[in-house]
Formats: sequence, structure tokens, C-alpha cells
Amino acid sequence: MFFLTPKYLKKGRLYTKEAEKRLAYHRDRWSDETIIAFEAATAKLRAGTKARDRHAIEAAELELEQLCATHCPRTSDSWIGENVEVFLVAIIVALGIRTYILQPFTIPTASMQPTLFGITGKATEQKPPNILKQVLDFAWYGRTWHHEIAEADGERVIRIDDQRKRGGLRNIFTYTCVSTEDPSGHRRDYWINETVRNVVETFRISIGRTYRKGEVIAQGFTDTGDHVFVDKISYNFRKPKRGEVFVFDTRKLNTIERRNNPTSNTQYYIKRLVAVGGDVLQIIPPRLLINGEVAQGFGYERVMAAKDGYRGYGNGSRSSGFNYLLSPDETKRVDDRHYWAMGDNSYQSSDSRDWGPVPPTNLMGTGVFVYWPFSRDAGGRWGVIK
Repeated sequence: MFFLTPKYLKKGRLYTKEAEKRLAYHRDRWSDETIIAFEAATAKLRAGTKARDRHAIEAAELELEQLCATHCPRTSDSWIGENVEVFLVAIIVALGIRTYILQPFTIPTASMQPTLFGITGKATEQKPPNILKQVLDFAWYGRTWHHEIAEADGERVIRIDDQRKRGGLRNIFTYTCVSTEDPSGHRRDYWINETVRNVVETFRISIGRTYRKGEVIAQGFTDTGDHVFVDKISYNFRKPKRGEVFVFDTRKLNTIERRNNPTSNTQYYIKRLVAVGGDVLQIIPPRLLINGEVAQGFGYERVMAAKDGYRGYGNGSRSSGFNYLLSPDETKRVDDRHYWAMGDNSYQSSDSRDWGPVPPTNLMGTGVFVYWPFSRDAGGRWGVIK
């Protein structure tokens, strides 16, 4: 039994493994003579251990220690090189996993709610809780609290924009700077740790709005969008399936961002893959029909039930820029080898009804797991994505 094995045998076995590792590590650096000497000493140690010969083991260990001291001496700063090497290997492995296997992705908008939540906010009457509660809220919900109060009467909002707040870690994160001017001409900046879009939507701040001294400018919280892992390898071995949640880029898609700014960078969207090439679609709210039949599957049925935050599938409107499935009578055939993407929050989603089917070259992978926030309430969807 292992715990009854003599200490010198345990030591001999460990020395043998360490010697083999050391030889493999330095083989391309050492001379042939050194390699032969090291291999011979290792063989002696292995034979002595097998024969349970204590004196042979100790002699071989001493010979190996002398060889190591001569050919791989440990300098005072060798620990730096070893740790840097481990760190670089860890980075390379992490980048490889992120590039080819599993990539993190953050949900930015509400188009997939309540399956997946984007950034959400809520104005509250009560002030933010104590600092400990704020830290716990951030760790569990991804929640950030805000509290900005007007300092003078008649402050008028003159600018709202994204900026970096100078100083320390604040220079890393994006803040919304709400600039005001009071009747005396004095200007003030109020910094809110959130994007302009979410600040405006949550706290109803607008250019020209005025505040009295002590009036709330921004009080409440914003919750981060769900952070998900995207499986990037599966589509190399199988075709995308109806009903799964998938991620794709917006190359060659006439999205709202591309229409507003033709030179904008490619973005990544996450939607539900509701149909594949050749399928004929029709929306008769709240139902989605595929090839003349009501769509079958957990994801579709949950949306069409119009319960628990789901509203069912809806037709687009041309006034909103939509081009397809504008009425219950209209049908659309998905182009061959293309995929039709729709948000579960159908009435608040810009998707294939707007810019058409997704070509196969745009596919990134399928969403598999929400890894943060951890909570299942307050917008948290932690767990497997369905």
C-alpha cells in the first residue's frame, strides 16, 4: 500500500520523474556528453528504485544533483523567468480557447429579453444602499448604483456624452458626463458610470431640461447585460439548427448602424435562429409559422405563449425600417444556405425582418451558457441558454 512505502522509495520515484522532466526541458540546450551522463544517472536511479536498493538510490540522486548543479544552476532571479514562462503559456492557452473554442460575449440590448437580458436600468426613490450592499449587488447582479443631485437652482442640461473620467481606474471605464449651466453661467459636470443611451432611457435626462437645487438628476441602478459563453467550434462539425440561440457578425447586412454610418465597424448580434434556407415563414401574431405550420420547439413555444415577459411574435412595420413579414398575409422564403434571425423580444428587435437572412460566412457560434450575473432574478439568466 502507498502509505506503507518506505520514504526513500517515494523519494526515488519522485526524483526519477523530476529528472525525466529536467532532461526533456534541457535536451535541446545540452551537449551530447551531458545528455548521455544525465540519462545514465537517471537509469541508475530507476533501476535502484525498482530493486528497492536504498544505497543505489541515494548514490544516483547525488549524481543527478551534481549534474543539475553544473548544467542547470539556479540563479537568484530564475523564479522570475519561470513565472513569466508559466504566465505566457497561460495567456497563449486562453487566447487559443477564446479564438477557436469558447468566447465570452456580452448582451448589449433588450432584443432577446427575457431569455437574455441586455443592460437594464431603474430609477428609484430611495438612495443607494451602503457600500457593502453595493459591492454585493455588483458581484451578484452586475448592478451599479447611481446618485447625482443638482447643486444649484435653474441648472439646465447643455450636453450629454460618453467620456473617460480622469483619475485612477476611472480613466478605464466609460462614463456619461451630464453637463449643466446655472443662470449665473456656472457650469457643472455630473458623472454617471453608464453609457449615454442607458442614462437617457433610465433617468429621462435630455438637453434643455432644468433642475432645482436638491432635485434628483440620476438616482437608481443599472444592471449589466448577461455575459454568455459562445461555442465557436460546433459549427465546424454540424449545421446550425432551428430554434437555437446563435451569434453572428453584421458584415454585408444592412443594419440600422450600417445605414446610419456606412463606415461603422462590424458588430456581433445574438438572436434565435428561427429558420434555415428554403423555409417559408409567416407571422400571424403571436404565432410564427414555418412551412405553413406553427413552429415547434421549446424556444418558439415559450415566445408564442406570450407569458412571463414574452409577447409573442409580431409583424414588422415599414415606418420602422422593416422590409419583410409586414403583415399576417405576407410570407417570406429564406434564401438557400442562409439563416433567419429573430429576437425573442419580437416587438423590440431589429432582426432579419429588417435586414434579411444571415449568410453562412457571418456565423460565429451558438450561445451555450450565461456565466454572469449569477442570480436568476433581477434580470439574471445564469445557466444553460434555452
